[in-house]
Amino acid sequence: MIPRYSLPEMTAVFSDVERFRRWLEIELLATDAHVQLGLVPAADAAQCRAGAPHVDESFVQAVLDREAVTDHDVAAFVDVVQGAIGAPAGSWIHYGLTSSDVVDTAWCWMLRDACDLLIDATTQLIEVVRQLAITHRDTVMIGRTHGVHAEPTTFGMKVALWALQIGRDRDRLIAARSTVAVCKLSGAVGTYSNIDPAVEAYVGEQLGLTPVPATQVIARDRHAEFLYACASIGSTMELIAVELRHLQRTEVREAQEGFKVGQKGSSAMPHKRNPISAETISGLSRVLRGNLQAGMQDVALWHERDISHSSVERIVLPDSATLAHYVLHRMRRLLLGLQVFPERMIANLEASHGLVFSQPVLLALVQSGLSRDDSYRIVQDNAMQAWDQGRSFRELLDADPRVDVDAAVLDSAFDVQRSLQHVSRVFVALDALD
Repeated sequence: MIPRYSLPEMTAVFSDVERFRRWLEIELLATDAHVQLGLVPAADAAQCRAGAPHVDESFVQAVLDREAVTDHDVAAFVDVVQGAIGAPAGSWIHYGLTSSDVVDTAWCWMLRDACDLLIDATTQLIEVVRQLAITHRDTVMIGRTHGVHAEPTTFGMKVALWALQIGRDRDRLIAARSTVAVCKLSGAVGTYSNIDPAVEAYVGEQLGLTPVPATQVIARDRHAEFLYACASIGSTMELIAVELRHLQRTEVREAQEGFKVGQKGSSAMPHKRNPISAETISGLSRVLRGNLQAGMQDVALWHERDISHSSVERIVLPDSATLAHYVLHRMRRLLLGLQVFPERMIANLEASHGLVFSQPVLLALVQSGLSRDDSYRIVQDNAMQAWDQGRSFRELLDADPRVDVDAAVLDSAFDVQRSLQHVSRVFVALDALD
């Protein structure tokens, strides 16, 4: 992923140095396990660990130089490591293993650690969203369906629902972590023909990974589940971002992204304060969903394994982890600086002349004894007249002889608190969110 949309702690997980460091540790642990089985002399295993090269940028370059000859990255890696350790001890490196034993175990190790960073980021975001919801629990605003005024709600309720969805994303990440935190060191087609299952068990125990049955590769539905969790984060962040983009429109202006000193909203128009963070998040969510599609296509491989998945995963796995991590932190920063305009929310609610109370009026007419269709037509006639003429919906109802209900009943129908009396249910769910 390009540096613009990367944070250092996630970038470090997938760096070439870190990848080769993990490959080396897997190789060394496998050699240690072979000592316990009586296959590798303890002195040789000790020499492997003592003589193992330090994995840094120069080591990475040495592997790349060797790969130019071998045309195989794992073979090049093994050659460089064995060369650094020297014979005869170095010959035990990669004993009984196939490339995917090392590569897949390292991938799952990296993805597990990526999940930990993502879970932590979702937890941080949930706390910011929770506090925003509590702050605006009673901030009344218009709810919209199809982009059109519907009924009153509160900004806090809207935000609380975001928190609950982020919580479900965190649950998906926790499940994906369990799914990907696995390993396999079972040889060319997964039959342990040249390696004892005890080696896999030992390496898994040392790394905190669970050994699983496999072909030459760990099944890619696991990786697809991880990519889905990342894509789901992107979609949730886009849901919030799109809402904030609409609320920041000039005609609405119920909320606004923060604007720091020295910031410029437009190179041409100095008055502009554009929703740049929300729009960036919306765009990056598209990449996350696209990566999921690629990951789903990686599930089906030829026979016990081909490498059509390999090139894809080198891109989509680190990129999805990095982007999901980035958009979580970018959204947190956006919400911490968000400006909310309650007065504008009330003004917008009142701009439709009371039409947002049409449903309780309809129900009041039904309760008075009219049929639902007759009640609907009466309310609709007055609503359209209020909208077309810019007149008070309540006054039109008071003047309509077909509306035969007590004034107190209509007062209740037009009481905004009646509409919001059960908002607390959402906050009960929010309080239960860990």
